[in-house]
Amino acid sequence: MSAKPRNLLFILSDEHNRDISGCYGHPFVKTPNIDRLAAQGTRFTSGYCNSPICVPSRAALATGKYGHETGCWDNAHPFTGAQRSWHAALREKAVDVTSIGKLHYRSEEDDNGFTQSILPVHVIGGKGDLKGLFRKDTSLKKDGSGLAKGAGVGTSDYWRYDTSITQASKEWLAERAKSNNEEPFVLFVSLVLPHFPLIAEEEYYDLYKDLDLETLSQGLTAPATDHPTIRRMAEYLNYNDHFDAASKAVAMRCYFAMVTRLDDMIGELLAELETSGLSDTTDVIYTSDHGECLGNREFWGKSNMYEESAGIPMILAGHNIPRGAVVDTPVSLIDIAPTVADVTGRDVGGEGYRGKSLIALANGQDPGRAVFSEYHATGANTGMFMLRKGAWKYVYYVDAPCQLFDLRSDPQELTDLSADPAFADVRKTLDAELRAICDPEAVNARAFADQARTVEINGGRDKVLQEKELAFTPAPTT
Repeated sequence: MSAKPRNLLFILSDEHNRDISGCYGHPFVKTPNIDRLAAQGTRFTSGYCNSPICVPSRAALATGKYGHETGCWDNAHPFTGAQRSWHAALREKAVDVTSIGKLHYRSEEDDNGFTQSILPVHVIGGKGDLKGLFRKDTSLKKDGSGLAKGAGVGTSDYWRYDTSITQASKEWLAERAKSNNEEPFVLFVSLVLPHFPLIAEEEYYDLYKDLDLETLSQGLTAPATDHPTIRRMAEYLNYNDHFDAASKAVAMRCYFAMVTRLDDMIGELLAELETSGLSDTTDVIYTSDHGECLGNREFWGKSNMYEESAGIPMILAGHNIPRGAVVDTPVSLIDIAPTVADVTGRDVGGEGYRGKSLIALANGQDPGRAVFSEYHATGANTGMFMLRKGAWKYVYYVDAPCQLFDLRSDPQELTDLSADPAFADVRKTLDAELRAICDPEAVNARAFADQARTVEINGGRDKVLQEKELAFTPAPTT
């Protein structure tokens, strides 16, 4: 742990594709504040969420454990506060740990472990996406037309919500500075952009309005996959069928604009640290809960193990953190819990966590390290399990073909090597390492059983299917 306890400003966004940031090599997106933070600290090139969908990803972040350990499988099995979290542990150690913004837990009626939660949003009705539990039903198909039809210039509730979150966070930091309280704090600022709906204010949209589809699509031109699980998911989510070239260009411009708006808000938070005199005593983490496919492989949203979906930005800056460093060691959101312990100098029950402090990883490459992600949520007719180690990404699907990619020679994941005899030993080794983390078949069966029970608890199939379908969790009234 750090020799002297420090404060932490932890900034989380929603659905930020790792590659759509200047510091990660994007050729034109405007992210000067994220880029500056990376220059002042350490940027991890291989950051991953532990499940590429909001609710289970955020549960893994809170608990430092995988979804198969907590039972937070999908968007209808949220964190409830009953599972041990790093924020609850910090609060017990008299650390002020405040959240501002989206949490996506079950309810504010639960004790979620924070000293206070400002402007929180949780799953709808405390239940979340029950319709997403019918994962094997091939008769069901979502109406994905709203993503394309809704994209364009304007102001969304999410845009306004994030503006309120940013303002509340700046006010919190200013008040904290005035208090002269020398005990460490953690301020968890959880923004929603660039999560869809893909709506951007004109000022930001105009930054990208003259870019054509070919330019906008750089790095996002992989063809549709022929993997049966992913193909079935794309058909179920039914997003891409509603896009033509013109609407796709509008949607992409909006996404880039939303990323730039996100970057501006991050800049406001960092400026407030300086203004309030807290920057010298406060470390900063920026990351996201998952990525966004943005039409790559004719897929929109997240929910798969390709880099654009499971990959996330991960940037750490502050005391004892190398400046301008780039670390290739794979990291994931379960590494946040031990990092928070390291920053604040508080024991938060690290023996139960799967991760490792990002500060330690920033100060020493670990080429043999592996990270793990899993998916048991909407659209997936079977469980997905991913292991990233070194150059390799191995994805195991229960009762479906596996995938193996060499990300160093094939960063776009265009060539699946899983059936190539030359890589049989690599696949076997990675499969054994994945199975040391969990038994995929047993976990898959348990996830389906839990999901079936949840459907019955909520009145059964017919009742659940009658409920109104919402494309995303609405923002609270601010």
